[in-house]
Amino acid sequence: MKTIGMGKINLPSDVEFYEDVRLLVHRPRGTLNKATVSRIVAVVGELEYSLQEPFNRFFDTVGADEVDLNFEYMIHISLYRRCVYAGRPPIKSAILAKDSTVIHYARLHAVLTQGSPINVRVFQDRKEAAQWLGVPIATLMADADQHD
Repeated sequence: MKTIGMGKINLPSDVEFYEDVRLLVHRPRGTLNKATVSRIVAVVGELEYSLQEPFNRFFDTVGADEVDLNFEYMIHISLYRRCVYAGRPPIKSAILAKDSTVIHYARLHAVLTQGSPINVRVFQDRKEAAQWLGVPIATLMADADQHD
């Protein structure tokens, strides 16, 4: 686990936080399932509470090789995030997805958070996501993904 904010918050190994550009990066590996999504939702909530300042998010789902989610769960999570983040400053949440199932769930999340301070966009190109987030492309590159 990594820590940020003077050692206050422990981050899982697949999560990074770049304080200089106010960006959380999550790179799930293996199966993308309820446990994975619930864990990152908890991490995001803890950071929102602890940091008290807005930050953008980048979810790189390219390393996930299997998807075990359903629409009911995604609707629940999206509406939960919409309610919990209501009244807060606007943020951007970029989801990099190449798997058609992940793209569908990510688009559902984007639709369900429309009109809230959470602006979700789904990308298939890392460079476009970096431009939208206003960060250098290198920030979105995992060591193993330098060829992308």
